[in-house]
Amino acid sequence: MADFDVIVFGGGPGGYVAAIRCAQLGLKTACIDDRLDAQGSPSLGGVCLNVGCIPSKALLESSHLYHNARHAFAEHGILSGELSMDVAAMQARKGKVVQTLTHGIAALFTKHGVTHIPGYARLAPQRQVVLTPLGKESEETLQAEHIIVATGSSPHELPDMPFDGERIVDSTGALDFAAAPGRLGVIGGGVIGLELGSVWSRLGTKTTILVRGDRFLPMLDAQIADAALSDLRAEGLGIRLETQVTAVKKTARQISIHYEDADGAQRLIVDRLLVAVGRRPNTGDIGAEQVGLKLDARGFIEVDADCRSNLPGVYAIGDVVRGPMLAHKAAEEGVAVAERIAGQQPEVDYASIPAVIYTAPEIAWVGRSSEQLSADGIDFRSGVFPFRANGRAHANGDCRGLVKILADGASDRILGVHIYGDHAGELIGEAVVAMTFAAASEDLARTIHAHPTLSEAVHEAALAVDGRPIHI
Repeated sequence: MADFDVIVFGGGPGGYVAAIRCAQLGLKTACIDDRLDAQGSPSLGGVCLNVGCIPSKALLESSHLYHNARHAFAEHGILSGELSMDVAAMQARKGKVVQTLTHGIAALFTKHGVTHIPGYARLAPQRQVVLTPLGKESEETLQAEHIIVATGSSPHELPDMPFDGERIVDSTGALDFAAAPGRLGVIGGGVIGLELGSVWSRLGTKTTILVRGDRFLPMLDAQIADAALSDLRAEGLGIRLETQVTAVKKTARQISIHYEDADGAQRLIVDRLLVAVGRRPNTGDIGAEQVGLKLDARGFIEVDADCRSNLPGVYAIGDVVRGPMLAHKAAEEGVAVAERIAGQQPEVDYASIPAVIYTAPEIAWVGRSSEQLSADGIDFRSGVFPFRANGRAHANGDCRGLVKILADGASDRILGVHIYGDHAGELIGEAVVAMTFAAASEDLARTIHAHPTLSEAVHEAALAVDGRPIHI
């Protein structure tokens, strides 16, 4: 007899959500997770909650408030006098936010009857799991009817610049600086590099981001990317495109980054260096080779459309499988797998998964870009509306950015929505709902939006698809 109906490897957004949904469906469920907090206590939530999405947003909010106090409050008549930033207090607030939410997940496990097992797990034949509890060297074996692998991902480390946890750091290290560095270098111009670079730049750090490609954020619609690049540079972020790092030299006082760009050999001197060049799936220690679990050349678990691996009863979700490394994608896959185990037939709409970059302003998108549609030979129409023509944006004091909607040239079905502007991460939800229900741009154009709101820019962009915006 099996010890559990379902054993989940990993307590991140995919794993803990899958475990809770399994328990809701009446399945006896365990979640094995090896993460510890700074005090050495088990801490659910994975990278996202402990050292990723949540703490970075806490720091982004603090740094944004500080930046506004220095540069925007006076225009509102708020005179604050001499300002300083208590980084220790900011970090303490971040820690409190994380602790509140990790404790909340533990409470949810208790509420739903999920067994939380702190420890390390690896696969064994015939749906067995070898468990090494935290703090112990002895192993024990558990039997499961079903196994869900949700072990997440880790930062890539470049061979000639290993992380030291203090001066050459990954995203976790960049979240924990005790003071704003004088000079910060960032290798990698993706989401993590931009967000964490923005945090310290707003607090006064001279920040330089080295981007390898010739396009800024190539996954974005080019019109959105160009607007964001211009504004981020104007705010003080030193973003350099088409760079190739050739060497990194660390001395007792500084880090010297040697790179080449269109003008030849260059050198950048910094105090701290964040390496943010992508992430790799955590599949090296789960026993994949021993049990014959198929991995691709990059270490991702091969799964079908329903997240089933090649092993009977073994599923995989989130960062260890194909698709974007996004917490909400992992969570939806976790729910879907739980429901499939219970005999239901859910679907995950991969075409309507939104993404957000939490710069200021934010960047959010769902669906395809103009460049992707053109490359695929799809006829489309576009509608663009700038926030400088939006009343609420003026009242809020931030008119940067635009909304762009792309619709099929024949059917008018929405194929992509791209938003760069204040609260773009919230505004994109309307577009996701519209695309999930196969809406046309005309559907959004006929939908009444409250005035004055930022969402009116979405309405006007939909009107612009048909060439009839009102306020521009």
